[in-house]
Amino acid sequence: MANVDLSRVGKNLLKSGETGESVELQSLWQQQTVVLFFLRRFGCQVCRWMAAEISKLEPDLAANGVALVGVGPEDFGLKEFKEGGFFKGSIYVDEQKKCYKDLGFKRYTALSVVPAALGKKVRDAAAKASAGGIQGNFSGDLLQSGGLLIVAKGGEKVLMHFIQDSPGDHASLEDVSKTLGISVTATAGERPVCNDDVCTR
Repeated sequence: MANVDLSRVGKNLLKSGETGESVELQSLWQQQTVVLFFLRRFGCQVCRWMAAEISKLEPDLAANGVALVGVGPEDFGLKEFKEGGFFKGSIYVDEQKKCYKDLGFKRYTALSVVPAALGKKVRDAAAKASAGGIQGNFSGDLLQSGGLLIVAKGGEKVLMHFIQDSPGDHASLEDVSKTLGISVTATAGERPVCNDDVCTR
C-alpha cells in the first residue's frame, strides 16, 4: 500500500455529479468514514458491474455511518451511468484527474491497454457483467485505471488504498467489510468459470 498524503490529495477538487458544484475531496471524510470507489470510465461495462457490486454494501455502510462515494475521471458517460442505476452512493467527477494521479492509479498507453483489457480478470468480470444484464461502451478515456480508497472519519488515516493492477481488478466486498470492521449481509456476485477459450456463467 503506497503512502497517501491525505492533506495534499484532500485539497483536490471534485465536481458533484448531482449539483455540478466543486468540493474539496477532504470534505467527504470530515463528518464520516468514506469508501471512495474510483471508476476507470462511466461507460465501462466492467466498471459498471464493479459499481453494482460495491453498491451491495451501501445499506450496511449507511447503517454504520460510512459514506459510499463514486468518482469518475470525466463527465463523459455520467448521465447514462446515473440513469442505469449502477451505483448507490453519491457520484463526483475528478475533471483534472488529480486524485487519480496522486493516488497512483496508473494510466495505460495505447499499446499497453490492449493486452490489459484482454486479460483473464477483465474477461471474467465482463462475463459476470453480461450475465447480470450490464452492458457498456468504448466511449471516453480508455487509458485510465482506478481503485479504491477508504479514509477514516476526519481524515485520521487511510484504512485501505487499493490500486487496480489490471482493469478487471477490484477490492472484494469481504476485504472492504473487514477493513471497516463491519458485518454485511451482501454476497459477492457469482464468479464465472473461465478458461482461455470460453467464459461461462
